Amino acid sequence: MNRVFYGWAPYKGPIPGRRAGVLISMEDGEAVAYALWNLEERGRMFVGPQAKVYQGMIIGEHSRDNDLEVNPLKGKKLTNVRASGSDDAVRLTPHINFSLEEAIAYVNDDELVEVTPESIRLRKRYLDPHERKRMSKKDN
Repeated sequence: MNRVFYGWAPYKGPIPGRRAGVLISMEDGEAVAYALWNLEERGRMFVGPQAKVYQGMIIGEHSRDNDLEVNPLKGKKLTNVRASGSDDAVRLTPHINFSLEEAIAYVNDDELVEVTPESIRLRKRYLDPHERKRMSKKDN
């Protein structure tokens, strides 16, 4: 791991970590633009539409300080009835792409950085939500 060195200074206490929680995928599959659009009010996204996601993968930063499991695969319910103006195009804000150094600096102790030739992904150490809960109780 590598960080940029700025200079020497007197000890100022422990280094504060990230204050915000993360949005965790609860399903395996491809992310849907409509679902990501609905999740934008919960926080900033790290994945875009048609991105492959899996259970336990971190797909965004939560606007609050707790972790939240979300479903990025939930599509729009389609009916035969159409109203004029109700089917507007989904406009997403651009998602955040981390470099390897930014991803390493972003993760907490219970998270991992996954590096493949195609992508850099963030994930929870324990992918199963029940195992995550069990291990968090064990640590406290």
